[in-house]
Amino acid sequence: MSTARIDKVVIPGVFSLDGQDFDVENNVWLVGDDDEVLVIDAPHDAGPIVEAIGGRRVTAIVLTHGHNDHITAAPALREATGAPIWFSGQDRMLWDMTHAGAEPDQDLAPGTRFTVARTTLTALHTPGHSPGSTCLHAPDLNTVFTGDTLFHGGPGATGRSFSDHPTILDSIRSQLFSLHGDTVVRTGHGDDTTIAAELRNLG
Repeated sequence: MSTARIDKVVIPGVFSLDGQDFDVENNVWLVGDDDEVLVIDAPHDAGPIVEAIGGRRVTAIVLTHGHNDHITAAPALREATGAPIWFSGQDRMLWDMTHAGAEPDQDLAPGTRFTVARTTLTALHTPGHSPGSTCLHAPDLNTVFTGDTLFHGGPGATGRSFSDHPTILDSIRSQLFSLHGDTVVRTGHGDDTTIAAELRNLG
C-alpha cells in the first residue's frame, strides 16, 4: 500500500512573454512520505521548495515542461538536494533560453516511471502547451499532475513559445480524458479540478 502524501507549495514570481514580464503564482507538488519525496516543477526560487522538503531525500526533480516559470530554480534545487533533473528533450530549446550552459540530467520520455513512498507516477506525453509537455499520473493517489496542459476550466494557454492549440486539445482528449473521471487534476497554476469536470467543459 502507498504511504505517499501530496504537499503543495505556491511560489510567486515572474514569467516573460514577448519581452514583457508578468506576475504569476506557480504550484509546486511534492509527492512522498516523511523520508523521501519527488518534486514536480521548480519555479522562481528554490528556497521555499527546500523548506517544504524539510530535509527529506529527494528522489527526482521532474519538470512538466520548459517555460521559464517552471524551471528557473531547477539547477539551484539540484545543487541543494543532489537530486537529478528529469526533463523532456523535446523542450530543450526552452531550457536553453533559461539555463544556457547548464544541463538537465535525465530525459523525461513518455512512459517513464518514478517510484516514491511506494507510489508510482507515470509520465504521459501531452504536447500542445509546449512540444515536450508531460503530465504525471499517480493512480494510487487518484491524481494526475498536469503542469500547464489542463486547468480548472480548460486547456493551458497556447499563446506561449512553441504552443499549438489543436495539439493540446488532442493531448487532453487522448491522454487525460481516458483517465477515471474522479481523478484529481493538480495543475501548474491555480485550483485543483477533476477529469470529469473538465470533460464537461471540453467535451
